[in-house]
Amino acid sequence: MSGSAEFWLTLFWFGLTYLGLALGRLPGLRTDRTGVALVGAAGALACGLLSFEDAVKAIDFATIVLLLGMMVVVAFLRRAGFFARLAGWALGRVKSPKALLAVTMLLSGTLSAILVNDVVCVALTPLVLHLTRRLGLDPRPHLVGLAVASNLGSAATLTGNPQNMIIGGLSGISYLRFAAKLTPPAALGLIFGYAVTLLAYRRTLRATPLDPNKPGIERKGNGDADRVPDGKRHSALLTKSLLVTVAAIGLFFAGFPMAIVALSAAAILLLDRVKPEKVYTQIDWGLLVMFAGLFVVVRAFEVHVLANSGVDAWAARADPVWLLSGLSAVLSNLVSNVPAVLLFKPVIPAMPEAVQETAWLALALSSTFAGNLAILGSVANLIVVEQARKEGVIIGLWDYCRVGIPITLLTLIVGAGWLALARY
Repeated sequence: MSGSAEFWLTLFWFGLTYLGLALGRLPGLRTDRTGVALVGAAGALACGLLSFEDAVKAIDFATIVLLLGMMVVVAFLRRAGFFARLAGWALGRVKSPKALLAVTMLLSGTLSAILVNDVVCVALTPLVLHLTRRLGLDPRPHLVGLAVASNLGSAATLTGNPQNMIIGGLSGISYLRFAAKLTPPAALGLIFGYAVTLLAYRRTLRATPLDPNKPGIERKGNGDADRVPDGKRHSALLTKSLLVTVAAIGLFFAGFPMAIVALSAAAILLLDRVKPEKVYTQIDWGLLVMFAGLFVVVRAFEVHVLANSGVDAWAARADPVWLLSGLSAVLSNLVSNVPAVLLFKPVIPAMPEAVQETAWLALALSSTFAGNLAILGSVANLIVVEQARKEGVIIGLWDYCRVGIPITLLTLIVGAGWLALARY
């Protein structure tokens, strides 16, 4: 096959894949983002753009194993009632709407920094819904706060979200160094996030009882509103899960290989009397497949398109903070943050070695903070909105964007400014 044919075939499969990622499906079909990535990878292989061996080498299995291991760990914590017990203890001690918002965002941000933010939202959303209904409060500001805080807090560590895991594998930055660099802007982001949410929903948070006839709020009479979901107190399992989780986090900070630590933690937890299928159902297998497919598609694009495009010369002159943050924020909202991060895989290594770490950190911070711009900006947002909808609570576009847009702009500027100052 000629070089020209390989170039155009690569552009076709790459363009089709990223178009599907941007739209959420292929036009006229029901193929989701996972299927789109799989189709793109299969197309690249079928057209001979990569050999099967090269495709396997392109997949960063350490990142996939890390994410899989963390999903298993969080599934056991949820199964043991950790989230229900912690949220019940913390949220049950506040009565005012403002205090409830503060505790909700603090819990969401902190847990998302330690664990994967998507699964934290899966666990906390029903608990927030339960408590706001019990207190007769409008759940929307608290659910929006939960979503944006999960994105903000997850920026602090390499295990906070999937895109950070990818960046950790590509950059080689240690868990401790990453956390030391990005925890301060993540913490500042949480403070700003609370202030913006408080301002945007000031009238709602000043009110007390919820009017069930208020537009956008629906009470479902399914009998489950007064029962805390996932609240089984399996004491032995909870103790074991917490010990394994704390040990894993300690080993992360100590510099042990994160993929091996996460996989070992998952293996230890699976040695239990809990039926494994109950854990497997809580693993996002589709996300893992999407990761693998995207690694292959981006590798083909790197080999056949970027290799002779002059991207090396451009990267050598590009600003590692402001320009990179701006491009990352735009792309993250066009195609989602994980595919956006993978687009920079061949770009940042072409930058001067002295600025590469700063560039990786800027990419992590901006791609994560940009997820707050709109409901479709991150999977965590979609999880909260969809779970709320199933319970009769409608979070509209303006309900979210009145908070998400100002938080995104503010935190992107603060985060980029922080990293720019840290270089000097």
